[in-house]
Amino acid sequence: MAKSMRIRTDDTVILIGGKDAGKKGRVTRTDPKKRRVYVEGLNMIKRHERPRSQTDLKNPQAGGIVEKEGPIDVSNVMLLDPKDNKPTRIGVRVDKGGKRVRYAKRTGNEIG
Repeated sequence: MAKSMRIRTDDTVILIGGKDAGKKGRVTRTDPKKRRVYVEGLNMIKRHERPRSQTDLKNPQAGGIVEKEGPIDVSNVMLLDPKDNKPTRIGVRVDKGGKRVRYAKRTGNEIG
Protein backbone atom coordinates (compact mmCIF):
# COMPACT_ATOMS: atom_id res chain seq x y z
CA MET A 1 0.00 0.00 0.00
CA ALA A 2 1.32 3.45 -0.94
CA LYS A 3 2.11 6.03 1.73
CA SER A 4 -0.65 8.61 1.97
CA MET A 5 0.02 12.08 0.66
CA ARG A 6 -0.01 14.95 3.12
CA ILE A 7 -0.79 17.54 0.43
CA ARG A 8 -4.52 17.98 -0.16
CA THR A 9 -6.81 19.88 -2.50
CA ASP A 10 -6.99 23.66 -1.82
CA ASP A 11 -3.59 23.72 -0.07
CA THR A 12 -1.26 26.56 -1.09
CA VAL A 13 2.09 25.14 -2.15
CA ILE A 14 5.41 26.29 -3.57
CA LEU A 15 7.31 24.36 -6.23
CA ILE A 16 10.81 23.36 -5.13
CA GLY A 17 11.84 21.61 -8.35
CA GLY A 18 11.17 21.62 -12.06
CA LYS A 19 10.68 24.35 -14.65
CA ASP A 20 8.38 26.42 -12.40
CA ALA A 21 10.54 26.20 -9.25
CA GLY A 22 9.87 29.00 -6.77
CA LYS A 23 6.33 29.72 -7.98
CA LYS A 24 3.30 29.44 -5.71
CA GLY A 25 -0.17 28.11 -6.43
CA ARG A 26 -3.25 26.34 -5.12
CA VAL A 27 -3.66 22.57 -5.50
CA THR A 28 -6.69 21.91 -7.71
CA ARG A 29 -6.66 18.10 -7.56
CA THR A 30 -4.56 15.19 -6.38
CA ASP A 31 -3.83 11.70 -7.69
CA PRO A 32 -2.69 9.65 -4.66
CA LYS A 33 -2.11 6.41 -6.59
CA LYS A 34 0.43 8.09 -8.87
CA ARG A 35 1.58 10.53 -6.11
CA ARG A 36 0.89 13.55 -8.33
CA VAL A 37 -0.72 16.93 -7.69
CA TYR A 38 -2.16 19.50 -10.10
CA VAL A 39 -1.39 23.11 -9.16
CA GLU A 40 -3.37 26.03 -10.54
CA GLY A 41 -1.41 27.86 -13.25
CA LEU A 42 1.79 25.79 -12.93
CA ASN A 43 3.36 23.16 -15.22
CA MET A 44 1.09 24.24 -18.08
CA ILE A 45 0.92 21.79 -20.98
CA LYS A 46 -0.73 22.05 -24.39
CA ARG A 47 -3.07 19.38 -25.70
CA HIS A 48 -4.74 19.14 -29.10
CA GLU A 49 -8.40 18.36 -28.52
CA ARG A 50 -11.29 17.92 -30.87
CA PRO A 51 -14.93 18.77 -30.15
CA ARG A 52 -16.63 15.71 -28.66
CA SER A 53 -20.38 16.40 -28.95
CA GLN A 54 -22.83 18.15 -31.28
CA THR A 55 -23.04 21.15 -28.94
CA ASP A 56 -19.25 21.41 -29.00
CA LEU A 57 -19.31 21.52 -32.80
CA LYS A 58 -21.48 24.66 -32.69
CA ASN A 59 -19.04 26.37 -30.31
CA PRO A 60 -15.95 27.45 -32.31
CA GLN A 61 -13.69 27.40 -29.23
CA ALA A 62 -14.54 23.82 -28.17
CA GLY A 63 -11.61 22.18 -29.95
CA GLY A 64 -8.11 23.21 -30.90
CA ILE A 65 -5.04 23.66 -28.73
CA VAL A 66 -5.97 23.69 -25.05
CA GLU A 67 -3.63 24.73 -22.24
CA LYS A 68 -4.11 23.00 -18.91
CA GLU A 69 -2.20 22.09 -15.77
CA GLY A 70 0.05 19.06 -15.92
CA PRO A 71 0.83 16.67 -13.09
CA ILE A 72 3.64 17.44 -10.63
CA ASP A 73 5.23 14.84 -8.37
CA VAL A 74 4.32 15.44 -4.74
CA SER A 75 8.01 15.44 -3.78
CA ASN A 76 8.50 18.63 -5.84
CA VAL A 77 6.00 20.72 -3.88
CA MET A 78 6.10 22.06 -0.33
CA LEU A 79 3.20 23.37 1.70
CA LEU A 80 3.22 27.05 2.64
CA ASP A 81 2.75 27.62 6.37
CA PRO A 82 -0.53 29.55 6.81
CA LYS A 83 0.99 31.61 9.65
CA ASP A 84 4.04 33.15 7.97
CA ASN A 85 3.68 32.02 4.33
CA LYS A 86 6.99 30.13 4.25
CA PRO A 87 7.61 26.52 3.12
CA THR A 88 7.20 23.86 5.78
CA ARG A 89 7.13 20.12 6.17
CA ILE A 90 3.91 18.49 7.30
CA GLY A 91 3.42 16.16 10.25
CA VAL A 92 0.40 14.22 11.45
CA ARG A 93 -0.52 13.92 15.11
CA VAL A 94 -3.55 12.92 17.17
CA ASP A 95 -5.36 15.74 18.98
CA LYS A 96 -7.13 15.53 22.34
CA GLY A 97 -10.34 14.29 20.74
CA GLY A 98 -8.55 11.35 19.13
CA LYS A 99 -8.73 12.89 15.66
CA ARG A 100 -5.74 12.92 13.28
CA VAL A 101 -4.69 16.44 12.29
CA ARG A 102 -1.98 17.83 10.04
CA TYR A 103 0.43 20.36 11.49
CA ALA A 104 3.25 22.53 10.20
CA LYS A 105 6.57 21.27 11.52
CA ARG A 106 8.00 24.77 11.16
CA THR A 107 5.66 26.41 13.68
CA GLY A 108 3.71 23.53 15.21
CA ASN A 109 0.36 25.05 14.20
CA GLU A 110 -2.51 22.93 12.92
CA ILE A 111 -3.30 23.14 9.23
CA GLY A 112 -7.01 23.58 8.56
